[in-house]
Amino acid sequence: MAAKLLEPIPPGEILYEDFMKPMGVSINGLAREIAVPPNRISDIVNGKRSITADTALRLGKYFGVSPELWLNLQVDYDLRVAKRTTWLKAEPRVRVHAD
Repeated sequence: MAAKLLEPIPPGEILYEDFMKPMGVSINGLAREIAVPPNRISDIVNGKRSITADTALRLGKYFGVSPELWLNLQVDYDLRVAKRTTWLKAEPRVRVHAD
C-alpha cells in the first residue's frame, strides 16, 4: 500500500492559524501595522500570493521572528508543490551531470 502524502501547508495558513488568529490580529489590522495593502495579506492568507522577501521582513519584525522563517516556509511549500506537479513530468528527462 502506497503511503499517502500530506498536502503541503501554505505559509498563509500558518500565518493566519499560528500567528494572526491566536493574537486576535485581523487582515486589515496586520496590513495597517506592517504598512502594506490589505489585499496583500488577504491574498497570502488565502493562498493566492507568495511571501516575498519584503513581506517576510515586515512579518518578521511585527511578530518578533526571523524573516527567514517566512521565506523558509514559502520555499518549503513551493518545493513540495513542485514535487507533486511539474517535477513528476520533468524528473525523468533530467540527467545527472557526469564528469
